[in-house]
Amino acid sequence: MQIGRTIVIGGGAAGMMAAGRAAERGGEVILLEKMGQTGRKIGISGKGRCNLGNSATLPDFIGHFGKNGNFLRQCFQQFFTSELTNFFESRKLPLVVERGGRIFPASGRALDVVRVCNTWLKTVRVRLHHGADVNEILVRDGKVCGVRYGDEKVPCDNVILATGGKSYPRTGSTGDGYRLAANLGHTIVSVRPALVPLVCADAKIHRMAGLELRNIGVRLTLDGKRKVQDFGELAFTGFGLSGPVVLGLSGMAVDALDQGQKVTLSLDLKPALHSDKLDSRLLRDLASRGGEPIAGILRGLLPREMIPLCMEACQLPENQDTAHFPAKMRKRLVQWLKDFRIDICGYRSFNEAIITAGGVSLKEIDPRTMQSKLVAGLFIVGELLDLQADTGGYNLQAAFSTGWLAGSSVP
Repeated sequence: MQIGRTIVIGGGAAGMMAAGRAAERGGEVILLEKMGQTGRKIGISGKGRCNLGNSATLPDFIGHFGKNGNFLRQCFQQFFTSELTNFFESRKLPLVVERGGRIFPASGRALDVVRVCNTWLKTVRVRLHHGADVNEILVRDGKVCGVRYGDEKVPCDNVILATGGKSYPRTGSTGDGYRLAANLGHTIVSVRPALVPLVCADAKIHRMAGLELRNIGVRLTLDGKRKVQDFGELAFTGFGLSGPVVLGLSGMAVDALDQGQKVTLSLDLKPALHSDKLDSRLLRDLASRGGEPIAGILRGLLPREMIPLCMEACQLPENQDTAHFPAKMRKRLVQWLKDFRIDICGYRSFNEAIITAGGVSLKEIDPRTMQSKLVAGLFIVGELLDLQADTGGYNLQAAFSTGWLAGSSVP
């Protein structure tokens, strides 16, 4: 079958995969990237290591995208983890599976992922134009007919819109695609930062900046009602909280803050110990070390940086007689260790968000092809869509998969 000319707008994970796949099928493909390089966001992802996928089963994987996850089912049935793994390993980039099923290049270098993609684009003869900032997608009689960038109008049969969201704008993701899609009649679901650090106003929290906690429980409470909880790593910053477990809960926190709800994180600093067992441990410590300063005894339970905060919150005087430690004070300490509450007042900007929540409404996209239901010949992929998951490689897999499907579907 003769494949028409396709213009791909955006050279990230979804755009490169879409362009390469369409060209591989024999089509003429032009990739327009407004930055000086393709794959810039891939190059900084996963702290420079690129967590490009996850070994989770299909139902589990889809579950990480929440209520919109089922949109990806047909796409993943055609291009999923095994296909993505084979894509890179067949091009001599070995991959490894790490804790939590996270898939990384064995080299530990995200730029190796970018290199493989760029080499592939050259091999299949994709015409790449850098510095191409698209102003408009041209439509005639309800069908795509070209694009305009700068003073140039380039005719085409298909457009694959893959400009990314608004997170990490220095990589080129500045939300251009939302404007282009909206100008063609698409609905844009409220766009906001996701997988983003959270802000609290308490200066005592700020003073612990740099401290990282592992293996703690974190519960999210909205207007006093417990919503979700998770377990993992947390980091204190100069403005509040970050780390994997906080980023994972941030989506619900951001939406609640935007709705004016009170958002609180409750930290269980000793999740392996039930309150009764923690109380028994304290009793043993006090019995064996009674007479020592309370700060010294707490050092066996907490990082040094948290001890002043704990003593203030639990009203423990520095000269407290630990040989005769009141039961009421001990109960208060146990309660704090199991339920250390931090009020959240905001969230950081798109500059620090790993991904963007919201985007082009999925109701207007055909999940079998990624083609717009409003404009023939327009395909929308990747982070532009109203799809977002937590950390673990899920979002990059979705970008690669939706890009592949669009590249496989252009006529």
